[in-house]
Amino acid sequence: MPEIIAELERRRAAARLGGGQKRIDAQHAKGRLTARERIDLLLDPATFEEVDMYVEHNCIDFGMAEQKIPGDGVVTGSGTINGRLVYVFSQDFTVFGGSLSERHAQKICKIMDMAMKVGAPVIGLNDSGGARIQEGVASLGGYAEVFQRNVLASGVVPQLSVIMGPCAGGAVYSPAMTDFIFMVKDSSYMFVTGPDVVKTVTAEVVSQEELGGASTHTVKSGVADLACENDVEAIHQVRRFFDFLPLNNRQEVPFRPTSDDGERLEMSLDTLVPPNPNKPYDIKELIVKVCDEGDFFELQPNHAGNIVIGFGRIEGRTVGFVANQPMVLAGCLDINSSKKAARFVRFCDAFNIPIVTFVDVPGFLPGVAQEHNGIIKHGAKLLFAYAEATVPKITVITRKAYGGAYDVMASKHLRGDLNYAWPTAEIAVMGAKGAVEIIFRKDIGDAEKIAERTREYEERFANPFVAASKGFIDEVIMPHSTRRRIAIGLRKLRNKQLENPWKKHDNIPL
Repeated sequence: MPEIIAELERRRAAARLGGGQKRIDAQHAKGRLTARERIDLLLDPATFEEVDMYVEHNCIDFGMAEQKIPGDGVVTGSGTINGRLVYVFSQDFTVFGGSLSERHAQKICKIMDMAMKVGAPVIGLNDSGGARIQEGVASLGGYAEVFQRNVLASGVVPQLSVIMGPCAGGAVYSPAMTDFIFMVKDSSYMFVTGPDVVKTVTAEVVSQEELGGASTHTVKSGVADLACENDVEAIHQVRRFFDFLPLNNRQEVPFRPTSDDGERLEMSLDTLVPPNPNKPYDIKELIVKVCDEGDFFELQPNHAGNIVIGFGRIEGRTVGFVANQPMVLAGCLDINSSKKAARFVRFCDAFNIPIVTFVDVPGFLPGVAQEHNGIIKHGAKLLFAYAEATVPKITVITRKAYGGAYDVMASKHLRGDLNYAWPTAEIAVMGAKGAVEIIFRKDIGDAEKIAERTREYEERFANPFVAASKGFIDEVIMPHSTRRRIAIGLRKLRNKQLENPWKKHDNIPL
């Protein structure tokens, strides 16, 4: 018996060492943690239960039969984050550069299958050189097996990818199909084809960071949701973010006790909207003052800044916030903001997270580039997402709600449950100046008459009462009571039941 125990300990030690101390030191020299160090930081102490520690690859070509390392480049298992179950895999760059083999993929698939059986989220810590070239099509088949599980798990359990090193070629498509992607600045990158291939094919010279670094994907492309300074901060943010998510699509949102009174009044909101309708203000101030204890987790803060998305809590329960941002492009909807918000709304709907929408939108962004790049289809994505959603939907119009953008932003007509407006709200087809120039085109040369018509239009439409008189607005509320109204509304809507007609699946305008 002692010999067997000693052999077990020897094998465990070999597996824990991964690619060896030299490669571990090289990983540390790059400012990166090892696969196991990342898991230890991510999960609650002493809760990680590893599976498939002794798995080895089955490749015999190119001398691989003599190079076998237990675990085969990925650490897999389950544990808890603040006491809640999660399945995790962490790719080990010290073992064959974290490259994915057939067995490596099978390990990931096994924990994804388990997560689906028990209804628990999956977190992937990605740090891989891509497919293991020595295995050829077998490694590509392994990727496809993972992709298939990403698709089946979508909308069933939350999936979160943390890119903590390279992620290139086919490897990028698994994170792309997960719900959220966090990256590490100057340390992680994602691209389908690397700088060398780009240079060969298009003659463009670009660095890895410029092509697919954290800044690129969190500012320009919108592929990733958050850029973190280092591995430790990334894992800290994942732990904080995880607390907002339900474990699966059949569970309610998590509850966190709070001393912040749901019916708290916030008098400073009465002066948030400037008297000048063309002057911007920061919509994040409203979100933070409405959330429990001002705790708001913003996603994609540096991409499509004209719309704000993220999670907060009201009376201890998770809420998804979507808000137009007057500080950027006057809060107009454009292609990027529509896609950003639509995907977030669909996630909230899939996982029973109520949606609170703050509206200050002068319309869709005009321009040749927007039209030629498909603003019609992309804007329709957000419209589709709101119309499809069956979770509780509460909308507050703070200022402008013009044209089709009024409809799109969770209006009463898209099955909004509670639609409120502040006294400063202006709900109309368009702004007074544009409307008057169309309606009274023949008077354009008469400045005095145009000014009079503009004042007349503003008095008639630059307020929330026309919409309220038609029942499109449920109540005109004082800004300071916004949190209270939302909290009471969410209590009422907790047992809301609404189903869409049966269908195999919808056909969202992609």
